[in-house]
Amino acid sequence: MPATKRPTPEDTVTARRVLLDGLSGDADIFGLVTEVAPLHPRDNTFPGEVFLQIAADALDWCGASRADPLPLQGLHERFLPDCAFRGRQNTMLQYAVLAAAALRGGTEPDLLDEVTWWQTDDFWRYSLFAAAACIRAAASRAGVPVRQACLDLAQRPGHPAP
Repeated sequence: MPATKRPTPEDTVTARRVLLDGLSGDADIFGLVTEVAPLHPRDNTFPGEVFLQIAADALDWCGASRADPLPLQGLHERFLPDCAFRGRQNTMLQYAVLAAAALRGGTEPDLLDEVTWWQTDDFWRYSLFAAAACIRAAASRAGVPVRQACLDLAQRPGHPAP
């Protein structure tokens, strides 16, 4: 049985760059999924953690708070119009957005325990979608282009690989 590739700090940098550069350049979201796919080790949540951290940073960057929350309702329709989610897919996207909000609030979600029931190896995809939606929503809230939000987020320090 071949050894599973362990994500490296360079993989984290690459995942951040692909997402932020891609969204900054208005790249197709499915093109980003294809570009990131080689970084994902089978049966691993990486690079989902990276994307959740970026989503949490975007929530922080735009000032989302208990007093002034970013509405979850309509997030998908407004900021991921090119993605169609049905049934369980909506639940998985919602989980990824809520996990990012939990990280932003200082709570570390138990990703492995949660995604085990998914019975799929695509948590990282939903985390990418959640990050894209959060970045686009943050830019809208701040009244700046997505490109500016991505540039600002790229200046924040990266988070280490798992």
